[in-house]
Amino acid sequence: MNWLTNWVKPKLRELVGGQKDIPENLWLKCDGCGQMIFHRDLEKNLRVCQHCGHHMRLEALRRLETLFDGGAFQTIELEPSPVDPLKFKDRKRYTDRLKDAQGRTGRDDALIVAHGRIGGQPVVVAVLDFAFMGGSMGMAVGDGLLTAARLAKVQDAALIVVPSSGGARMQEGILSLMQMARTTIAVEEVREAGLPYIVLLTDPTTGGVTASFAMLGDVALSEPGAQIGFAGARVIEQTIRETLPEGFQRAEYLLDHGMIDMVVHRQDLPATIGRIISLLRNPEPSAEVVPMPSAAAAEVVERARPHPDDEVVEVEGEILPPEPPSGDGDHGEGPPRDRSPRDGSRDGSRDGSRDGDDPRG
Repeated sequence: MNWLTNWVKPKLRELVGGQKDIPENLWLKCDGCGQMIFHRDLEKNLRVCQHCGHHMRLEALRRLETLFDGGAFQTIELEPSPVDPLKFKDRKRYTDRLKDAQGRTGRDDALIVAHGRIGGQPVVVAVLDFAFMGGSMGMAVGDGLLTAARLAKVQDAALIVVPSSGGARMQEGILSLMQMARTTIAVEEVREAGLPYIVLLTDPTTGGVTASFAMLGDVALSEPGAQIGFAGARVIEQTIRETLPEGFQRAEYLLDHGMIDMVVHRQDLPATIGRIISLLRNPEPSAEVVPMPSAAAAEVVERARPHPDDEVVEVEGEILPPEPPSGDGDHGEGPPRDRSPRDGSRDGSRDGSRDGDDPRG
C-alpha cells in the first residue's frame, strides 16, 4: 500500500489540480440571531444582517464611503501629537501598543477627518475607528476634533461626528481627560459660527466620549441596537445592587427616554442626514406661508388673558338666573320678573319696569 499512498495519490492530486487554499471568514455568524451569513452578502448589505437587521461594526473608511455622496470624499492629514508623554507602561509599553494598532489599521491614531458632500450639502465628517485601541480618545483625537471644527468653519460646512469608542485613553491619564473639555470647546465654536453639529452614535459609545462631544449634537442620531452610556451596565448593577431594565443603554431605550432624537437604519443614514442639514441650513417653507397675528393683535389677546397678579374684586349680592326668553322676541308681552330682595323691600331702580332706560344699563 505504500506505493499507492506515496505515488498514486500525489499523481491524482496533480491531475485534478491539487487542493486550493480556502480563505477564512467566508461565513460569519450574526450576533443577533445566530444565522450564518456569506461574507459577500454581508458586505453588500453594509454589514447588516438580512435576517434580523442586527447592525455589526463598520470599518471607519467604509463608513465614510457609505455616508458621502457617491462615496467621494477627501481625508485631511492631521498634525502629529505628542506620543507617550507619561512614559506609560502596563503589561506592555504604550508605544508598543500604538505601533501594534498602527500596523493593524494603517493609520496614525483613532480619528479620521474627511470633507465632501452629503445630500448636496458641504460637510466635514470625523469618524472614530474602534479597531484602533477601542476608538479611545487621547490627545491626537482631541487635536483632530479641533481641526475638524475649524475646517467646518473655514468651509462653512456642517460638522458630523461618528463616535465608536470605549472612552478616554487610560494610557494618557489626565491628559486624555482634558480632551473632554477641549472637544466641548470645539463644538461650541461650531455653534457660535451658526453651523449644524450632528452626532451619529454607533456601537459602542461609552465613557468620556459620551460625557463630552458625543451627546452635544444639535441632532443626535443612532444606529439600531447601539450601546450608548457612560459606565458599563455590569458596573452599574454592582454599584446600585439592582437589576437593570431590559434594553438598558441601547439606542431604542435612549430614544424612548428622550436622550437621542432618532434611530436610523444604516442604509437610510445618508438621506436622513442630508434632509436634516437642509432643514437646519435652509429653513425656507415648503408650502404657502400662513399669516400670523400682528404684534398689536397678539398684545391685545395677551392682555385679555387672566394673570396671577391681577387684582380680584369681590362683588356682593345675589347672582340671578337668566330670564326665560319671551315668545315675541326681546320686547314681548308678559309679566315682569320680580327682582326684589328676599326680605320683601323694593327698590325703585329694580322694579322691573320696561319704561325709560333699562335699569340693568
